[in-house]
Amino acid sequence: MGQSLSDAATECSPKRLQVLDAAEKLFLAYGYGAVSMDAVARSAGVSKATLYAHFTSKDQLFAMIVSERGVVAQIEDLLPPGPVTDLRAALEAIGQRVLSFMMSPRTLSIFRITIAESVRFPELGAAFHAAGPQRFCDRVGGWLTVQQAAGLIGPADLDVATQQFMALLRSSLFLRASLGLPPEPTTHDIQATVAAAVDTWLAAFGAKVA
Repeated sequence: MGQSLSDAATECSPKRLQVLDAAEKLFLAYGYGAVSMDAVARSAGVSKATLYAHFTSKDQLFAMIVSERGVVAQIEDLLPPGPVTDLRAALEAIGQRVLSFMMSPRTLSIFRITIAESVRFPELGAAFHAAGPQRFCDRVGGWLTVQQAAGLIGPADLDVATQQFMALLRSSLFLRASLGLPPEPTTHDIQATVAAAVDTWLAAFGAKVA
Protein backbone atom coordinates (compact mmCIF):
# COMPACT_ATOMS: atom_id res chain seq x y z
CA MET A 1 0.00 0.00 0.00
CA GLY A 2 1.11 3.55 -0.60
CA GLN A 3 2.14 5.90 2.12
CA SER A 4 -0.70 7.96 3.59
CA LEU A 5 -0.57 11.75 3.68
CA SER A 6 -0.42 11.67 7.47
CA ASP A 7 2.52 9.24 7.40
CA ALA A 8 4.36 11.38 4.86
CA ALA A 9 3.74 14.51 6.93
CA THR A 10 5.04 12.76 10.04
CA GLU A 11 8.23 11.66 8.26
CA CYS A 12 8.89 15.23 7.11
CA SER A 13 8.02 16.90 10.41
CA PRO A 14 10.66 19.32 11.78
CA LYS A 15 10.63 17.60 15.18
CA ARG A 16 11.35 14.22 13.62
CA LEU A 17 14.26 15.65 11.62
CA GLN A 18 15.58 17.33 14.78
CA VAL A 19 15.58 13.97 16.52
CA LEU A 20 17.33 12.19 13.65
CA ASP A 21 20.01 14.89 13.44
CA ALA A 22 20.61 14.88 17.20
CA ALA A 23 20.67 11.09 17.45
CA GLU A 24 23.11 10.72 14.57
CA LYS A 25 25.52 13.22 16.12
CA LEU A 26 25.33 11.47 19.49
CA PHE A 27 25.81 7.98 18.03
CA LEU A 28 28.81 9.11 15.99
CA ALA A 29 30.34 10.89 18.97
CA TYR A 30 29.71 8.34 21.74
CA GLY A 31 28.69 5.04 20.13
CA TYR A 32 25.40 3.20 20.46
CA GLY A 33 25.49 1.80 23.97
CA ALA A 34 26.44 5.07 25.67
CA VAL A 35 23.56 7.03 24.17
CA SER A 36 20.17 6.96 25.89
CA MET A 37 16.81 8.03 24.56
CA ASP A 38 16.79 10.67 27.31
CA ALA A 39 20.03 12.08 25.92
CA VAL A 40 18.58 12.15 22.41
CA ALA A 41 15.50 14.02 23.62
CA ARG A 42 17.63 16.59 25.46
CA SER A 43 19.98 17.09 22.52
CA ALA A 44 17.09 17.43 20.07
CA GLY A 45 15.25 19.84 22.34
CA VAL A 46 12.07 17.76 22.40
CA SER A 47 10.08 16.08 25.13
CA LYS A 48 10.31 12.34 25.72
CA ALA A 49 6.67 12.09 24.66
CA THR A 50 7.50 13.70 21.33
CA LEU A 51 10.54 11.46 20.88
CA TYR A 52 8.58 8.27 21.53
CA ALA A 53 5.75 9.45 19.30
CA HIS A 54 8.18 9.25 16.39
CA PHE A 55 10.51 6.42 17.48
CA THR A 56 9.48 3.65 19.86
CA SER A 57 13.02 2.46 20.67
CA LYS A 58 16.68 3.30 20.27
CA ASP A 59 17.27 0.53 17.72
CA GLN A 60 14.36 1.80 15.61
CA LEU A 61 15.89 5.28 15.73
CA PHE A 62 19.27 3.91 14.64
CA ALA A 63 17.58 1.93 11.87
CA MET A 64 15.88 5.06 10.53
CA ILE A 65 19.21 6.86 10.38
CA VAL A 66 20.70 3.98 8.40
CA SER A 67 17.63 3.61 6.18
CA GLU A 68 16.66 7.18 5.36
CA ARG A 69 20.21 8.44 5.01
CA GLY A 70 21.60 5.19 3.65
CA VAL A 71 22.81 3.68 0.43
CA VAL A 72 19.41 2.98 -1.16
CA ALA A 73 18.51 6.65 -0.96
CA GLN A 74 21.73 7.42 -2.86
CA ILE A 75 20.94 5.18 -5.84
CA GLU A 76 17.18 5.48 -6.37
CA ASP A 77 17.68 7.74 -9.40
CA LEU A 78 19.97 5.11 -10.94
CA LEU A 79 17.34 2.33 -10.81
CA PRO A 80 14.87 3.06 -13.63
CA PRO A 81 11.73 0.88 -13.64
CA GLY A 82 12.38 -0.68 -17.05
CA PRO A 83 15.25 -2.47 -18.79
CA VAL A 84 18.45 -0.50 -19.40
CA THR A 85 20.20 -0.23 -22.75
CA ASP A 86 23.68 -0.76 -21.30
CA LEU A 87 23.85 -3.04 -18.26
CA ARG A 88 27.57 -2.54 -17.74
CA ALA A 89 27.24 1.23 -17.68
CA ALA A 90 24.28 1.00 -15.31
CA LEU A 91 26.14 -1.30 -12.92
CA GLU A 92 29.20 0.93 -12.99
CA ALA A 93 27.09 3.99 -12.16
CA ILE A 94 25.45 2.14 -9.27
CA GLY A 95 28.78 0.79 -8.08
CA GLN A 96 30.44 4.21 -8.16
CA ARG A 97 27.63 5.74 -6.11
CA VAL A 98 27.54 2.85 -3.66
CA LEU A 99 31.28 2.60 -3.05
CA SER A 100 31.71 6.36 -2.78
CA PHE A 101 28.94 6.38 -0.17
CA MET A 102 30.47 3.44 1.69
CA MET A 103 33.86 5.18 1.78
CA SER A 104 32.49 8.43 3.24
CA PRO A 105 33.62 9.23 6.81
CA ARG A 106 30.03 9.18 8.11
CA THR A 107 29.25 5.76 6.65
CA LEU A 108 32.54 4.30 7.88
CA SER A 109 31.83 5.63 11.36
CA ILE A 110 28.37 4.05 11.46
CA PHE A 111 29.80 0.77 10.18
CA ARG A 112 32.51 0.78 12.85
CA ILE A 113 29.98 1.47 15.60
CA THR A 114 27.82 -1.41 14.40
CA ILE A 115 30.71 -3.87 14.24
CA ALA A 116 32.09 -2.79 17.62
CA GLU A 117 28.82 -2.90 19.56
CA SER A 118 26.47 -5.36 17.86
CA VAL A 119 27.67 -8.32 19.94
CA ARG A 120 26.66 -6.53 23.16
CA PHE A 121 23.57 -5.05 21.54
CA PRO A 122 22.14 -7.60 19.08
CA GLU A 123 19.26 -5.27 18.24
CA LEU A 124 21.84 -2.84 16.80
CA GLY A 125 23.20 -5.42 14.36
CA ALA A 126 19.70 -6.49 13.38
CA ALA A 127 18.60 -2.90 12.82
CA PHE A 128 21.68 -2.09 10.72
CA HIS A 129 21.35 -5.22 8.60
CA ALA A 130 17.65 -4.76 7.91
CA ALA A 131 17.88 -1.04 7.14
CA GLY A 132 21.16 -1.18 5.22
CA PRO A 133 22.44 -4.34 3.46
CA GLN A 134 19.08 -6.14 3.35
CA ARG A 135 17.26 -3.08 2.05
CA PHE A 136 19.94 -2.69 -0.63
CA CYS A 137 19.60 -6.33 -1.68
CA ASP A 138 15.80 -6.10 -1.81
CA ARG A 139 15.81 -2.93 -3.92
CA VAL A 140 18.65 -3.81 -6.28
CA GLY A 141 17.45 -7.42 -6.52
CA GLY A 142 14.08 -6.18 -7.75
CA TRP A 143 15.80 -4.02 -10.35
CA LEU A 144 17.97 -6.93 -11.48
CA THR A 145 14.83 -9.06 -11.90
CA VAL A 146 13.66 -6.60 -14.54
CA GLN A 147 17.01 -6.77 -16.32
CA GLN A 148 16.97 -10.56 -16.22
CA ALA A 149 13.47 -10.65 -17.71
CA ALA A 150 14.78 -8.47 -20.54
CA GLY A 151 17.51 -11.03 -21.29
CA LEU A 152 20.41 -8.95 -19.98
CA ILE A 153 21.23 -11.39 -17.17
CA GLY A 154 21.56 -15.13 -17.52
CA PRO A 155 19.78 -17.78 -15.46
CA ALA A 156 20.81 -17.16 -11.87
CA ASP A 157 19.60 -16.84 -8.32
CA LEU A 158 19.28 -13.08 -8.13
CA ASP A 159 19.47 -13.04 -4.34
CA VAL A 160 22.93 -14.55 -4.65
CA ALA A 161 23.80 -12.28 -7.58
CA THR A 162 22.85 -9.17 -5.63
CA GLN A 163 24.84 -10.23 -2.58
CA GLN A 164 27.82 -11.01 -4.80
CA PHE A 165 27.69 -7.56 -6.36
CA MET A 166 27.79 -5.92 -2.95
CA ALA A 167 30.56 -8.28 -1.81
CA LEU A 168 32.68 -7.40 -4.85
CA LEU A 169 32.33 -3.71 -4.06
CA ARG A 170 33.35 -4.35 -0.44
CA SER A 171 36.88 -5.17 -1.50
CA SER A 172 40.18 -4.59 0.28
CA LEU A 173 39.71 -0.88 -0.44
CA PHE A 174 36.71 -0.75 1.90
CA LEU A 175 38.40 -3.00 4.45
CA ARG A 176 41.47 -0.78 4.64
CA ALA A 177 39.31 2.33 4.95
CA SER A 178 37.25 0.67 7.70
CA LEU A 179 40.46 -0.02 9.60
CA GLY A 180 41.72 3.52 9.04
CA LEU A 181 44.78 2.31 7.16
CA PRO A 182 46.61 4.73 4.83
CA PRO A 183 46.78 5.77 2.12
CA GLU A 184 43.41 7.47 1.74
CA PRO A 185 41.66 6.04 -1.34
CA THR A 186 41.45 8.23 -4.41
CA THR A 187 38.69 8.62 -6.96
CA HIS A 188 40.79 6.51 -9.30
CA ASP A 189 40.99 3.74 -6.69
CA ILE A 190 37.21 3.70 -6.38
CA GLN A 191 36.73 3.69 -10.15
CA ALA A 192 39.19 0.83 -10.58
CA THR A 193 37.55 -1.23 -7.84
CA VAL A 194 34.10 -0.71 -9.35
CA ALA A 195 35.29 -1.58 -12.87
CA ALA A 196 36.87 -4.82 -11.63
CA ALA A 197 33.74 -5.67 -9.64
CA VAL A 198 31.46 -5.16 -12.65
CA ASP A 199 33.77 -7.18 -14.93
CA THR A 200 33.74 -10.09 -12.48
CA TRP A 201 29.98 -9.86 -11.87
CA LEU A 202 29.11 -9.79 -15.57
CA ALA A 203 31.40 -12.74 -16.25
CA ALA A 204 29.45 -14.72 -13.67
CA PHE A 205 25.89 -13.46 -14.20
CA GLY A 206 25.69 -11.57 -17.48
CA ALA A 207 23.80 -13.04 -20.41
CA LYS A 208 26.09 -15.19 -22.49
CA VAL A 209 26.37 -14.23 -26.14
CA ALA A 210 26.23 -17.21 -28.49
